[in-house]
Amino acid sequence: MASLHDFVNLDLSDTTEKIIAEYIWFFGFLIAPVSVPQTLPGPVTDPSELPKWNYDGSSTNQAPGDDSEVILYPRAIFKDPFRKGNNILVICDSYTPAGEPIPTNKRAKAAEIFSNPDVEAEEPWFGIEQEYTLLTMSKWPLGWPENGYPGPQGPYYCGNGADKAFGRDIVDAHYKACLYAGINISGINGEVMPGQWEFQVGPSVGISAGDEVWAARYILEVINHLFVTLPTVYICVILGDWNGAGAHTNYSTKSMRGDGGIDVINAAIEKLEARHTEHIAAYGEGNERRLTGNHETASINQFTWGVANRGASVRIGRDTEKQGKGYFEDRRPASNMDPYVVTSMIAETTILPAA
Repeated sequence: MASLHDFVNLDLSDTTEKIIAEYIWFFGFLIAPVSVPQTLPGPVTDPSELPKWNYDGSSTNQAPGDDSEVILYPRAIFKDPFRKGNNILVICDSYTPAGEPIPTNKRAKAAEIFSNPDVEAEEPWFGIEQEYTLLTMSKWPLGWPENGYPGPQGPYYCGNGADKAFGRDIVDAHYKACLYAGINISGINGEVMPGQWEFQVGPSVGISAGDEVWAARYILEVINHLFVTLPTVYICVILGDWNGAGAHTNYSTKSMRGDGGIDVINAAIEKLEARHTEHIAAYGEGNERRLTGNHETASINQFTWGVANRGASVRIGRDTEKQGKGYFEDRRPASNMDPYVVTSMIAETTILPAA
């Protein structure tokens, strides 16, 4: 007798050349991406070969009911780690039938910035540290006593063992699935708060950083579905003496990575300081609950920077200081940030002339 598992793992290549393309996009008011599968006649390797698709924007608060069609434009392709074979995941963004990006489409503006010749010449690299918390179906941190609290923070960061690394099998499954998909995931680690984890995407160039983070978030949602758990990038799941969740963004340009790059880095940090309020407004909702000046954060109201200082808004690493070139880390972005917004804003502020 066949089981559900048998059908889920059917190898379509035995009987057809057709593939399944999972179109992934974003509502704007939801942190997690949504998706719909499409059947295609055969393997696809470039987004330009994929058809556009329309959906009911009135059901997502993105269009009125009397003119509800929103058009998905395929933008990036990843291998599907769940269906495998030639099946793919497709990152999309949303447009009106007239071809105008809808207001919640943040990728379009980012692509415009990253396609600027001055930005392209600098080859901006990003490494994004996406923190998140695993929850039970009762929406309590995984591994915590039900309606109770574990021991205080201290032994959980990069910890091992059943009493410290809650959900390691989920995290490891996500790590491997991202590698299979072709996402440039560079590592994972347990975070300071028990049940909180981090994965790192990068170094990725320009718009691809946002595509890869969104693809990794989608895979995280599906992995947790299989484990009957809930991942959340909500900033402060539990109030009190517990670390919030961020998305520290490491950044460099060609000039920063070259000889004398430390001067370019210092100039870029000055530009970020001048636009601190604008960046904070775009770096994630509810960030004031995280950027308190405690728990390895700077105050949301004051821009600071320093070498090896994890209590600053921007951190320069010791290796960068020693070599006189390299990268810096913007520690302000929240875990629920839109990676298209954050990466393109950093590039715009540090590379392009002030408006």
